[in-house]
Amino acid sequence: MKTKKSDVSKVASTLYDLVTTSPTSHFPPALDPHQASQDIIKKAAWKSAGVSGALAIPPGPLGMLTILPDLLAIWRIQAQMVADIAAVHGKSGYLTQEAMLFCLFKHGASQLLRDVVVRVGERYILRRTSLRMIERMCERLGLRVTQRMLGASISRWIPIAGAVAVGWYTRYDTKQVGQSALDLFSRDIDTETTELKDVGDDLTERNLP
Repeated sequence: MKTKKSDVSKVASTLYDLVTTSPTSHFPPALDPHQASQDIIKKAAWKSAGVSGALAIPPGPLGMLTILPDLLAIWRIQAQMVADIAAVHGKSGYLTQEAMLFCLFKHGASQLLRDVVVRVGERYILRRTSLRMIERMCERLGLRVTQRMLGASISRWIPIAGAVAVGWYTRYDTKQVGQSALDLFSRDIDTETTELKDVGDDLTERNLP
C-alpha cells in the first residue's frame, strides 16, 4: 500500500495544529517532581492504551477509518502529559513548540530533531526556530508517521487481538514520550534562537543575531 500525499498532509497539518497550540497544565510545581512525573506517565499510558484499543476494535475498512482519529486522540493525551511533566518541574515556560516535538518524537525520529534540542553534558539547549521550520518538521514527521500507520494497519483487520496489540503498543509509545519529557524537564535548560535550514534530509542551523 502506497503513502498518499493527502494522508501525509492531514497528519502533518494535525501535528502542526497540536504543537502550535500546546495545552496548559493545572499541576503546580511538585516537591518530588520525579515521582509526580512517573504518576502522570502511568496514568497517561493507560488512558492512551484504552482509547487506542477501543478505536481499533472495529475490524476491516471501518477500523481503517479510525486510524487518524486514534492518532489525534493519542497525540492530545501525550501532549497534555508533556505539559503536566513540565509543570510539576516548574518549567512550563520551556514548553515550546520545539520542546513538544522533541518529547513526542525523540524516540522515533531523533535524527530529524537532533539540532532542535541538544544535550550538552547534564543540560539541554533548547533552540527556538521559525513557524515555517516547525511546519517543515511536521511535514517530515507526517511522512514518517503515515508510513508507519500503513505498516501497522494490518492489525485493524484482526478482531480483538489486533485491538489488544494496538493498545499495548500505544501504552509503550506513551511511556517513551513521557520518559523523554522527564529527561528534558528534569535537567537545566538553556534557550537559544536559531534559524534552521533544510539541506537534503538533514537540518543545519545558523545562529540569529
